[in-house]
Amino acid sequence: MSVTMNPSSAAPAPPHAVERLGVTVIVPTYRRPDQLAGCLDGLVRQTLAPVQVVVTVRDTDPESAEVARRYASTLPVEVAGIDVPGQVAAINRGMDHARGDIVAITDDDAVPHPDWVERIEAWYRADPRIGGVGGRDHVYHDGVPETGEAQVVGRLQWFGRVIGNHHLGVGPAQDVDVLKGANWSFRRAAIDGQRLNTRLRGSGAQVRNEVDFCLRLSRQGWRLVYDPLVAVDHFPAVRFDIDQRGANHFHPLAQENATFNDTLALMTHFGPANRAAFAAWAMLVGTCEFPGLAQWARLTLRGDRNAGAKLRATLRGRLEGMRDWRETAA
Repeated sequence: MSVTMNPSSAAPAPPHAVERLGVTVIVPTYRRPDQLAGCLDGLVRQTLAPVQVVVTVRDTDPESAEVARRYASTLPVEVAGIDVPGQVAAINRGMDHARGDIVAITDDDAVPHPDWVERIEAWYRADPRIGGVGGRDHVYHDGVPETGEAQVVGRLQWFGRVIGNHHLGVGPAQDVDVLKGANWSFRRAAIDGQRLNTRLRGSGAQVRNEVDFCLRLSRQGWRLVYDPLVAVDHFPAVRFDIDQRGANHFHPLAQENATFNDTLALMTHFGPANRAAFAAWAMLVGTCEFPGLAQWARLTLRGDRNAGAKLRATLRGRLEGMRDWRETAA
């Protein structure tokens, strides 16, 4: 996968005669009303106001719906109710309601920087080939920002390893394979008639939904751009499902679901040779997140008491994802 570097980390300024594009912002939320208020405060402060803000709220979460409605005097807020769990359904519902030329999505526990909407909009005006734009999410833990820098961001290697680093990306903007769900956007024309994959598993975050959706757009020939200056501050909050963050919150089914999603996305994207390489690498090597045999041995030597359970759940997810892909492709 090639990476195209832009000469500047900011989008090139389009001619003044070009009409601005309207931006719809989607904020999926569930039982985090205080964090949602912080996110909407960030949208109030935008230097370029969104034309629409769609907050998707589960019908079992009236408190969050009430918080969103309180912003009706300062934001063009619409509350879209949903009775299906999971981020995929929530974002899809938001897309169904979106009217802007651009659809930007952020998490309810993220606060967009004041120029977030303006920078996103400028990229789409600069190049009609751009189908997706995302940027850095500055991750905070107990009020302290995570440190580190990464030049390589959002890359898919030929054998199936996905390099994230969206929270650490620095330098000029670059073309990428994958954007991150805390901070991503799409040209509405690029996603017309398309939605996140409802075959993905899980009832909460549904890990790897970004990989599946972004690779689909890449196959259709759209550019995906990562610009570190298109930024949000991300304050990871509690998730109300089995898919918890951190090594201390391992759950076998959450691991299996995430691996299934990863496998389905990559098997769908790759051609035959890459699929074979991916299957061998995933089973024999893998990563710390999705261990194969080699990474299982490494985790065991490091004293990870969940190493065996992680390997078993990962292998189940791999096999089920491959089986689902074969059945669909047949």
